[in-house]
Amino acid sequence: MDMEAQRYVWDGAIPLQIHLHESDVATLPAPPPALILAPRIGYLPLLASHLKPHFSSALPPRLDTIWFEYKGLPLKWYIPTGVLFDLLCAEPERPWNLTVHFTGYPGNILIPCEGEDSVKWSFINSLKEAAYIINGNCKNVMNMSQPDQVELWRSVLNGNLEPYRRVSTKLKLGTVGDEYAAKLNLSGETDFSGQVKAGRVPVRLYVWSVSEDFEDLEDAPQIDSWDKVSYINRPVEIQGGEGGRCFTLHDAVKSLLPEYFLDKSLTNEESLTVGDEHEQRVSSEDASSDRKAEEEVENSSEHITSCYQHDDAAIKLVRIQGIHPKLEIPFSWVANNLMNPEHFLHICVYLKVPQANTMS
Repeated sequence: MDMEAQRYVWDGAIPLQIHLHESDVATLPAPPPALILAPRIGYLPLLASHLKPHFSSALPPRLDTIWFEYKGLPLKWYIPTGVLFDLLCAEPERPWNLTVHFTGYPGNILIPCEGEDSVKWSFINSLKEAAYIINGNCKNVMNMSQPDQVELWRSVLNGNLEPYRRVSTKLKLGTVGDEYAAKLNLSGETDFSGQVKAGRVPVRLYVWSVSEDFEDLEDAPQIDSWDKVSYINRPVEIQGGEGGRCFTLHDAVKSLLPEYFLDKSLTNEESLTVGDEHEQRVSSEDASSDRKAEEEVENSSEHITSCYQHDDAAIKLVRIQGIHPKLEIPFSWVANNLMNPEHFLHICVYLKVPQANTMS
């Protein structure tokens, strides 16, 4: 793993300007927005310790679970902050203007969150799921000592890479094709001569499909409902690329979306299928054994067939950790260097599709 790339991921942050929703303003004048530099690998509910003191003078006496929205869309708290930003801001908005609520939790849209403890167990469950995908079992995660589990979580909470590496190496999740992986530096230079050994990479793919075409990202339509986002939680099997070449990000996206891209180029005419979203469970008992981790992988990999036929799908953007990687990049490098701390690679894909026509 490239230490420079890993440091880039861990040091990534998004400037936030967070406004208190008017319904939570109990004392006038309304407080000024809070300005926070939020870690990309972090989670929005973890900002509560900064936001409550900032807004305390204006808050009502009875508070509910903290939650956030962006332009009216409640934000899913278990998705890392950087992934939310990459997905919802086609044209990066800095600072990112969010609204925070301390009452009126939208339980019909968001799964329950009981603060840091829920976020922690969501992270640990994802780590177990990733371990199962990589190794076929999650014993090393299950057998973590309590001090190691605390240190691992605290390292993520505080953005400390060194203690994270110290604990995570004990989990033996490894990297993909270390001895064969093609080399890539952050300037974008590549060497495609290497071969990559087979492996399974935990991936969470967020696909946003729009029928309106746009040339500039600033003209992209707004995501105003989670129904417009297809969420696919599916491992990528790394194999040799076609014709003996290395397995690329292009190959990975095609393998994740066979119904979208079949055997053609990502920008050619395609037949599309929309995947349904699987809400991950976050109690401390979830994925507590290999079997439960296996069931989580199987259930979250379900793909629901759409009743619509699309032609001429075009990929507008692929975004990972805030960057737009070339599709020809060796996927092993992407997986090894741009994964989140729970060992999942989060990929945001923007697709332009024509107006849907119901299949006869």
